[in-house]
Amino acid sequence: MTDQFIDRVARLGDLETLRQVMNRSIAQLQSEFLTPEQVAASHEVMGLDSQLLRDGTYFLVECGDRVAGCGGWSFRETLYGGDESIVTREPSIVDPAIGAAKIRAMYTDPDFTRRGIGGRIIKLCEEAARTAGYRQVELMATAAGVPLYESCGYTPKATLQFAQVDGVQVPLLQMGKAL
Repeated sequence: MTDQFIDRVARLGDLETLRQVMNRSIAQLQSEFLTPEQVAASHEVMGLDSQLLRDGTYFLVECGDRVAGCGGWSFRETLYGGDESIVTREPSIVDPAIGAAKIRAMYTDPDFTRRGIGGRIIKLCEEAARTAGYRQVELMATAAGVPLYESCGYTPKATLQFAQVDGVQVPLLQMGKAL
């Protein structure tokens, strides 16, 4: 039997489940690319910005009663960072005529990797951003996310950057794509 995946817009009631998926994803999937210290520091940089759920721009993909993956897009200036991260968020709205929508908080449950979940969510986000009038999207990629984003047509917009957490450097790469 083939797994059946269903996508939908996430609700505030999904927050705890989404945070669990994110924590597992960071802990397990980043470890192939980062040192244990960088993985631990990543929890301070990444996470879910619940504004995305309030804006109705955050999706999840379910398989049965489990969340296989999640991710969203934003019409706000904030490029990355969650409710509890050390990253400063900027809630002002991006003008679609001159700015890019942001792809945000992409996570796949480690039990569901390599099954098209990330690509599916990227397509949902891009379609929604295009419908909202955006012609470009951008994101801040983790080391584990770069291969997915490259396969979806994203290219680097800047050189590698590093978020600093208690002296530990977490590598991040800003990437973009025309819609």
